[in-house]
Amino acid sequence: MRLVDAVYSRIKEIMAERGMTTYALSKACGVPFSTISTMIKSKTVTLSTIYGVCEGLNMTLVEFFSSPLFDRDNITD
Repeated sequence: MRLVDAVYSRIKEIMAERGMTTYALSKACGVPFSTISTMIKSKTVTLSTIYGVCEGLNMTLVEFFSSPLFDRDNITD
C-alpha cells in the first residue's frame, strides 16, 4: 500500500470510530473538504495536512501513526 493510501485509510478508520463524516472532519480540522476527499487519488500527502487532521481530532501524531497500517511491511513506497 502506498503511504498516502495508509494515511487516508487511517483517517477513514478514525472517522468511523468517532462517527464523523468527511465534512465534519474538515470543519473540525480546518483542512479543506476537497483535500481530505481527494487524498486517495493523490500521490502525496503533506505533513501539515496530517497535523491538521490530528489537531482537529485532538490526537498526537504518534497516536495517528500507531496503527498496523504503517508497519514497514505494509508500505510499498
